[in-house]
Amino acid sequence: MPMSYRSGHYSDHHHPHDHGRTPPRRPAPQAARAAAAALDGNGYAIVHAGKQVRFGPVVFWIVVGTIVLLGMWSAATATYFAFRDDVLTRLIARQAEMQYAYEDRIAELRAKVDRTTSRQLLDQEQFDQKLDQIMRRQTALESRATALGAMPDAAATGSVRPPARGAAVEPPASGPLKPSPISDTVIFVAPPDREARLESRTPIIAKPQPNQFAKVQGVDNVLVRLQTSLDSVERRQMAALSAVEDSMESRVRRMRGVFTDLGLDMAQLEAATPRSAIGGPFVPVKLPADAGAFERQLNRINLTRVQMQRLNATLALVPYRKPVVGEVEFTSGFGVRSDPFLGRPAMHTGLDFRAATGDPVRVTANGKVVSSGWMGGYGRMVEVDHGNGLSTRYGHLSEIHVRVGDVVKIGQVIGAVGSTGRSTGPHLHYETRIDGDAVDPQKFLRAGVRLSAG
Repeated sequence: MPMSYRSGHYSDHHHPHDHGRTPPRRPAPQAARAAAAALDGNGYAIVHAGKQVRFGPVVFWIVVGTIVLLGMWSAATATYFAFRDDVLTRLIARQAEMQYAYEDRIAELRAKVDRTTSRQLLDQEQFDQKLDQIMRRQTALESRATALGAMPDAAATGSVRPPARGAAVEPPASGPLKPSPISDTVIFVAPPDREARLESRTPIIAKPQPNQFAKVQGVDNVLVRLQTSLDSVERRQMAALSAVEDSMESRVRRMRGVFTDLGLDMAQLEAATPRSAIGGPFVPVKLPADAGAFERQLNRINLTRVQMQRLNATLALVPYRKPVVGEVEFTSGFGVRSDPFLGRPAMHTGLDFRAATGDPVRVTANGKVVSSGWMGGYGRMVEVDHGNGLSTRYGHLSEIHVRVGDVVKIGQVIGAVGSTGRSTGPHLHYETRIDGDAVDPQKFLRAGVRLSAG
């Protein structure tokens, strides 16, 4: 019976069990055979699929090294791709951090430049302000110096200075003496756009240009020195003004004391004082609300000066000055004495001043000549009416230089010393009368001495 395909096939592969034989060994797997290598004298041999491949040791190690390098490269590549995002993130963060740091630094530098520029502008502005302040102070000091220069000499007494005997008679000064203005302020030359001039003996200091301000050294020190100098000038001006005020107030008190000592009515005399040709609208004196100490003191001085002017005009009618210059020597006083010709008690109505023939005789107050010529025992005599009942007589003159009706001023020469009339020698007989009655001239002369003492 024919055998089927499966049976035949089965028979090909199926063998009866032979329990007496050793079963055949199965061949090793192909992977094991491929990995097995034997070394002989010529190198390495690799068996794969029943084939044996031989190669030398150099080639073997090259292959091994290549495989190792490929493995490492693969590991590195895998690591790179695994950590690439993290690295990029860190790089970007670092770049941003550096950028922010640079921006912060730039902003800091810019702020520093701005602060420096602002500081320079502020310093320049402060410099200009200080300079403007110095200029304003200088202008004020110059105005004060002008005001001080306009102050009358408080020490002037109005008495006639004695010239040398025989010297030419000088007319009285046309105006009061004036103190010299203070001229030791600081010179400071301002830029062309500023008008300021400070005068002094100190060297000139030029203001630096604004664009060179940062390069100028010691500008603050210069300003400090200028301020110090101006302070010193201001103190001296205040001291000078205080001295003028004290002197003027003292003189006003002494001038008022003259009327008190002589028992004269100052208001009555002032009302009778002749007025010059003056006038104008009345404008009251106003002191600014922001006036400083100097301005207030100057205002007080001006008020005091007005009082002095009125008192001077009134005292000009009071005969308290000496009729002759030089040392005064009385040969006979006022009152009862022995008559030089009769030897009997007699009333002497004046003072006799020893003087040389020809010495000038000066009127002792403003007035008008009411008598001029020969008058009995007076010899050549001049009588001057000073108003308000006051009059003076000048007797025994050798010469007369005025006529009746002449208006005479204090210190004007009206004649010369002589010995005319009832006289025993050259001298001046001087009388002072109130309402026609003779009074002691020494009372007036002593008041004049006290007034001149200050």
